[in-house]
Amino acid sequence: MTIQELDASYVANTYKRFPVQIVRGQGSWAEDENGKQYIDMGSGIAVTSFGFGDREWKQAVIGQLDRVQHTSNLYYTEPCARLAQMLCEKTGMKKVFFSNSGAESNECAIKAARKYAASRHGPECFTIVTLKNSFHGRTLTTLAATGQDHYHELFQPLTPGFAHVPAEDMEALRRLTARQPVAAILIECVQGEGGVVPLSQAYVRAVAALAKEKDILLIVDEVQTGNGRTGQLYAYMHYGVQPDIVSTAKGLAGGLPLGATLLGEKVENVLSFGDHGSTFGGNPVCCAGALSVLSRLDESFLQEIREKSAYLFHAFQGAPGIEAVTGLGLMIGLKTQRPAAQVVSACMERGVLCLTAKDKVRLLPALNIPMETLKKAAQIIKAVCAGQEG
Repeated sequence: MTIQELDASYVANTYKRFPVQIVRGQGSWAEDENGKQYIDMGSGIAVTSFGFGDREWKQAVIGQLDRVQHTSNLYYTEPCARLAQMLCEKTGMKKVFFSNSGAESNECAIKAARKYAASRHGPECFTIVTLKNSFHGRTLTTLAATGQDHYHELFQPLTPGFAHVPAEDMEALRRLTARQPVAAILIECVQGEGGVVPLSQAYVRAVAALAKEKDILLIVDEVQTGNGRTGQLYAYMHYGVQPDIVSTAKGLAGGLPLGATLLGEKVENVLSFGDHGSTFGGNPVCCAGALSVLSRLDESFLQEIREKSAYLFHAFQGAPGIEAVTGLGLMIGLKTQRPAAQVVSACMERGVLCLTAKDKVRLLPALNIPMETLKKAAQIIKAVCAGQEG
């Protein structure tokens, strides 16, 4: 049986995979089982921050594998402690809880918010407000937090205690917080799965001000937007606000599973012994990979990301077949005249791997993609959008 046949026979049928088997990669180039090469403009959905086989990342991971691969959280390990320190020092947050994924980092954020609110405002204060068109994960609780009805349809009853309001509608948010107790407001600064839609500066700042006024916690979901993806270390830094809780994952460990929930001053001690846990969270190999990634996301590197972003926005805006360009940093959505799925398929035929988000083509290249590779990919994407034959 071929790999695709084995997958169809034995792997749960939850993914609509592209007909490509990736067998190796280097940097921003991937190779399939037939030797065909592709420019990777998806980076594992914003995960492989420094591309395939990054030498410094590999050395950090292999070095830790040569020491110890896992201990559980019954013991101390240096990578876990060092990574928590680095995250706090770079963000001004106070404590970190480590998990394995973005959904789990959001679960921890929700638990911390509910415990804080109950202790401050009583047990009736448990509602988490999120935005319509948001996406926060696929567990039952993070599905309930997700503001898209079609994710809810098959899995009722979901976890109660969530309310959804339209993005950019401050009056709707004010009305909701006036009529019922609210524990926290959870937002993505760029709604990634919702179509790569950035929130406005005015709206995010107004949400933060309302939260502060009413002692409602502000949670920012940085699962996809974090770790340099938008040209700042975390997307909220573009907006001049300071969250109470930040959740992140995806690109943090450069290809290994690691989630982190960053707790600010209000909630730094809200979780106590036995309140939460994770067998694999803070795994030393994953944390060693994350230390390698995070240590390189300095201002000089972030400026390079912003320059690459500016190039892509300039290249795509007004190009034939492209109706709109949205996003922030190297998290870009293209509204194309052709259906997005057709564009992605045609780009794959011509050696460029792209993604979709709602009705848009989504681009999430490695943060260190060389400019000449980025330009080559952009030229192919533009040609496909314009209907030019390969």
